[in-house]
Amino acid sequence: MDISPHHFSANYAAELDRNDKLKKFRDHFYIPQSGGKDSVYFLGNSLGLRPKSTRDEILKVLDSWANYGVEGFFMGNDPWLDYHKKVNPLLKQILGALETEIVTMNHLTVNLHLLMISFYQPTPTRYKILCEAKAFPSDQYALQSQVRLHGLNPDEVIIKVNAREGTEVISNNDILQAIEDHKDSLALVMIGGVNYYTGQVFDMEAICKAAKNSGAYVGFDLAHAAGNIELKLHDWEVDFACWCNYKYLNSGPGAIAGAFIHQMHLNRTDLKRLEGWWGNDIANRFKMEEGFTPSNSAESWQLSTTPMMALAAHFSSLKIFEDAGFGNLLEKSKMLSEYLFFVLDSINTVEKHFSILTPRAANERGCQVSLSVNKNARQIFDQLLPLGIFADWREPDVIRIAPVPLYNTFSEIFTFAQTLKKLLTL
Repeated sequence: MDISPHHFSANYAAELDRNDKLKKFRDHFYIPQSGGKDSVYFLGNSLGLRPKSTRDEILKVLDSWANYGVEGFFMGNDPWLDYHKKVNPLLKQILGALETEIVTMNHLTVNLHLLMISFYQPTPTRYKILCEAKAFPSDQYALQSQVRLHGLNPDEVIIKVNAREGTEVISNNDILQAIEDHKDSLALVMIGGVNYYTGQVFDMEAICKAAKNSGAYVGFDLAHAAGNIELKLHDWEVDFACWCNYKYLNSGPGAIAGAFIHQMHLNRTDLKRLEGWWGNDIANRFKMEEGFTPSNSAESWQLSTTPMMALAAHFSSLKIFEDAGFGNLLEKSKMLSEYLFFVLDSINTVEKHFSILTPRAANERGCQVSLSVNKNARQIFDQLLPLGIFADWREPDVIRIAPVPLYNTFSEIFTFAQTLKKLLTL
């Protein structure tokens, strides 16, 4: 985008909106109201908005239940037994994965535990886990508890890569160096693909390569990455990944989550795992026989029957992604972020009211931008919602905002900047 100082105006933002080829997709969502008009909802990094089509998709499942009972698994226009086959083709571009490498199941931390049972099997010489410092708490809890299950001490096993003094951003080079430093004892590298606090996008491809060269497995928590940034999980040879679908993928509060297991692991018989009926190969599943025969896909890690209403809600959102084109959404996301950085810089020139924690390089950020406010941060944040702006707070002084391409506009970014400017100078 070619932005000059005089573009800090409502008219310029409106012009960008008029030229937005994806603007019609905003109408596919319910926008929370404030004072009788659309609010500015910058919380897609926390809970995506509800698609208008979600109700109809869920009602289709309810109608099948009413009409067929349990035979809904096999009868009707969308038999439940094969419903997931509609979902995986829509996910593969978003994840950069093969359909057989994707499974929609459980919740994020549950999936993380299930996959670490397979991919964290410490030995006397290889037992350490490397992660980023200040990883999302549930990741920390999962790593610590997995380590304890093996009778080990998390303080001795988990290596945390910290940001350098004076910054919140973790150097990718420091992650790679830490992998090199511990290469002989490293069992697993487990990183959040996008840091929830700063919005930093890690160099997952380089991390994968370094981890592989060290002899360690590598997994990612993609809670803040899936539907937000470009991913190439198959090509990068990621061993496993987990994500939630309620943020950028708009599948509802507490939505069913997802997992990725690379094709190279799908037919391995040496990997330990928890086994369940639904992961048994479909050819044998209904024979009710003893003995587990894993499906020839990531579904072999699925323990239980998919909750169909949750899967229908997920599908309703993914159809919108398909219609918009994920490449188009990534392009607009970069434009929104560039304009957001521009307007923030425009109000932060005379007096520095805040620091932007999020990296500015396009390949190191997604939708989210995190601001560390110098003075009266909590008071400023608390005034945003009454003024019709949904943002997010993180201690001690960080306001997170995430304009997403499916339903946010350039005019909303300008409105946020104008509002923030007034609050900062009160």
